[in-house]
Amino acid sequence: MSILVHGDAAFAGQGVVYETFHLSDLPSYTTNGTVHVVVNNQIGFTTDPRMARSSPYPTDVARVVNAPIFHVNADDPEAVIYVCSVAAEWRNTFNKDVVVDLVCYRRRGHNEMDEPMFTQPLMYKQIHKQVPVLKRYADKLIAEDTVTLQEFEEEIAKYDRICEEAYGRSKDKKILHIKHWLDSPWPGFFTVDGEPKSMTCPTTGIPEDVLTHIGNVASSVPLEDFKIHTGLSRILWGRADMTKKREVDWALAEYMAFGSLLKEGIHVRLSGQDVERGTFSHRHHVLHDQEVDRRTCVPMNHLWPDQAPYTVCNSSLSEYGVLGFELGYAMASPNALVLWEAQFGDFHNTAQCIIDQFISTGQAKWVRHNGIVLLLPHGMEGMGPEHSSARPERFLQMSNDDSDAYPAFSEDFEVRQLYDCNWIVVNCSTPANYFHVLRRQILLPFRKPLIIFTPKSLLRHPKAKSSFDQMISGTSFQRVIPEDGVAARAPEQVRRLIFCTGKVYYDLVKERSNQCLDDQVAITRLEQISPFPFDLIKREAEKYPGAELVWCQEEHKNMGYYDYINPRFMTILKRTRPIWYVGRDPAAAPATGNRNAHLVSLKKFLDTAFNLKAFEGKTF
Repeated sequence: MSILVHGDAAFAGQGVVYETFHLSDLPSYTTNGTVHVVVNNQIGFTTDPRMARSSPYPTDVARVVNAPIFHVNADDPEAVIYVCSVAAEWRNTFNKDVVVDLVCYRRRGHNEMDEPMFTQPLMYKQIHKQVPVLKRYADKLIAEDTVTLQEFEEEIAKYDRICEEAYGRSKDKKILHIKHWLDSPWPGFFTVDGEPKSMTCPTTGIPEDVLTHIGNVASSVPLEDFKIHTGLSRILWGRADMTKKREVDWALAEYMAFGSLLKEGIHVRLSGQDVERGTFSHRHHVLHDQEVDRRTCVPMNHLWPDQAPYTVCNSSLSEYGVLGFELGYAMASPNALVLWEAQFGDFHNTAQCIIDQFISTGQAKWVRHNGIVLLLPHGMEGMGPEHSSARPERFLQMSNDDSDAYPAFSEDFEVRQLYDCNWIVVNCSTPANYFHVLRRQILLPFRKPLIIFTPKSLLRHPKAKSSFDQMISGTSFQRVIPEDGVAARAPEQVRRLIFCTGKVYYDLVKERSNQCLDDQVAITRLEQISPFPFDLIKREAEKYPGAELVWCQEEHKNMGYYDYINPRFMTILKRTRPIWYVGRDPAAAPATGNRNAHLVSLKKFLDTAFNLKAFEGKTF
């Protein structure tokens, strides 16, 4: 049974309780009812009737969320016990949320140490006259001969002793080394010392026949007499055609990543607003019969007879509550791949509390591993300040790797970085790399949150496709994708090496071809941004010793990745070479909504990127 205890203001405060109340009726989010116990100290001893009338009573909240509410005076412990048992019985009967309103008062100030008489003198004069609940209850029990005074005092002393012993143990430094995440449900992950049982990650590629099988199922309707929408027929035909050609787009690569994990017994759960179809109508993991109401088909659950289940579920219009729910789900299910997708990347800002307080700091502050994946659509498409930027700069600012520490490279450097970081931030430019990073997430011998900036226009970009050859057995995630064209074959002739990440790569390749600079400009993609791939960046820079180094991004200079990558480049280059910035100028808003202004700014920074004299005479 799920039981939550709220302070009264916390119950209504930021709205997360409202969001979770509404979640409780959705099939893939229900907890079969939660008992909400509200310590309602707002209305106990007011001397101003207007205050009582204006207080946000839990009754009002319960009316909004259509939940029953039981009121009880907190000064009567027996009544509290009785009412809570009735509420629990109601929850068990109807599998719905229920609220218990404890009409109460706060004997001390907000933090138990401040002086409430400063601001509420009359109320607290009354409160100070009240006999404490524990003494009142003890006197009642003694008067009824239920307990003796000696038994009561012994019980109090016993509890005090428990607290004192716990306080003493807390001073023992050895307790700091205990790994609290070793408790259930995480058996098998760590040694008795709290270290991972291995520091290797298997390759994430899979056999070609598995890719082909998943592609065939993804382009079919496994149920008989199931009529799909005519527009969907074209999409399924496209998947079948790609499978025959041994290639994938973004949606099919995701399908194959999920499907392959299901084959290996890994439960996959994808949650968020409109994720079943996909915000950009690219996914279609749930098919709807056009002639039978509410008849649906999830082809992903028809891949193999003994596969793990695939759960794909549209959430309510909520980010805060839903992300919190998925975080808890991932924490309780380390052997499941749990993903939350924002409808647009910037929607995560209404769940910022969950990200700041629990995801980025989960291990450091709460001593808990978590493998949740955040899918955040991101990209400057000229569509306006909203829905353009997933704010990568915020996630990078909260990454814990040291920009000034020159790393010691070792055989397990890649995995060691992942183990030491607080979360992983990636921006994949190919469907194959997206496929690999999803599989790597669950195959790692430990769990870290994964932030993925996913594309919008690249979902259907003709160049943004990958071959089966990049996904078959023996292949793996590429933290950096180096230049592999003409420039790479004659690196001594390259005059400029451009580093970038994500969608802007395709703009750069097109412009380089237009200006006939394929042999003079190399373009390297940074796919895993944090933890920073120092080893591979060093290798790329040393490969082109005579080239200017440029970082190019489509985001404004005060946003995106530049502030994060710049000091790390300086560290790995030992400040012997600059890394010049190319991109949009600093701005207050992340994107323009004027299509022409967007294209003008794009052309401007692309011109700079391929102007080989742009930085002549400049110092760093």
